[in-house]
Amino acid sequence: MKESIIKTKSYKFSLGIISLYKELLVEKEFVLSKQLLRSGTSIGANIEEALAGQSKKDFIAKMSILSKEARETKYWLRLLNDSELTRLKVDHLLLDIDELIRMLTAIVKTTQQNLNN
Repeated sequence: MKESIIKTKSYKFSLGIISLYKELLVEKEFVLSKQLLRSGTSIGANIEEALAGQSKKDFIAKMSILSKEARETKYWLRLLNDSELTRLKVDHLLLDIDELIRMLTAIVKTTQQNLNN
């Protein structure tokens, strides 16, 4: 079976979030780092769940929630980047989350259109 692009990208993104989390702990940033870890790694976990959805409607619902989770993750990344709590740069992760958001939005729209046809 062919591997899902969104599944692969979200997994790699989660690894990047874990790496950033470890670096933030070294810098003694504990609050935002935990929020980011939770939301950033939940994207991939929930994609796994969505891909096993029981119906197209279930799949759409789960992917819509994922889109919101991705936007929350983007918020935490932007906050870390702009708050000067850390010297770490997260530009690459911001690019990755933007790509994931675009992909999730396209998946939801396309699946909804296919369901309505």
